[in-house]
Amino acid sequence: MKLTAAQIAELAEYLESAQLERREVVKITDRYPDIGMEDAYAIQNQIKQRKLARGEQIVGLKVGLTSYAKMKQMGVETPIFGFMTDTCVIQDASEIPMATLIHPKVEPEIAFFTKAAIRGPGCNIATVLAATDFVMPAIEVIDSRYRDFKFDLVSVVADNTSATRFIVGGKATPVTNLDLAALGVVLEKNGRIEMVGAGAAVVGHPATAVAMLANHLAACGEEIPAGSIILSGGITEAIPVQAGDSISLQIQHLGGVTTRFV
Repeated sequence: MKLTAAQIAELAEYLESAQLERREVVKITDRYPDIGMEDAYAIQNQIKQRKLARGEQIVGLKVGLTSYAKMKQMGVETPIFGFMTDTCVIQDASEIPMATLIHPKVEPEIAFFTKAAIRGPGCNIATVLAATDFVMPAIEVIDSRYRDFKFDLVSVVADNTSATRFIVGGKATPVTNLDLAALGVVLEKNGRIEMVGAGAAVVGHPATAVAMLANHLAACGEEIPAGSIILSGGITEAIPVQAGDSISLQIQHLGGVTTRFV
């Protein structure tokens, strides 16, 4: 790593304070242009420790940058990974106050609920599906702390991959005999279709993204715990939202989930 422990702690406070105070900041590579991914995940982990110390609880993990085209553009071979605490959870059909956010966007995802731990290395689709209790539709609200929602790879990883809120709904559907890659997805804003896609947009299969997460954690001596919620990655591009917008997601065979920004 290129950062000292003191610098990692400083940047974690810098980013988390921006989230808590709902204000934009300049990306961290403007100040430290030479830092790498190891530093970025160290900052993210320090943010996690700060949240745990305040009494928040980890409820799940998330995968970002799951489009092969986007990965190629960013010069990486795997997605990026973050965590979610209980403060991120929003109930289906609930309202989300814009005053609690900076400049949010939403994207459709398939959420995995695990019944057994998932461990790498060597994790694959079959491993993930065997450990999955059920899947559900999910709307993830991403809200980068960086000015104008502009960042580089290292900066967004340090910022916990823009994690902020998520909503799950629809049916708790077992994965047996379910082709997750073929599931059709429709994302609407204010009753108009904004995005359509299929599960295969997530690195070919959403369970592949979860397997990549397990293999990433294995390198740190960690695993995906049983009872976790895993957001497997955006199926379409994210769309911006503002006060008054109603968002609806429908995923074939899984049902739908909604939220409204006020």
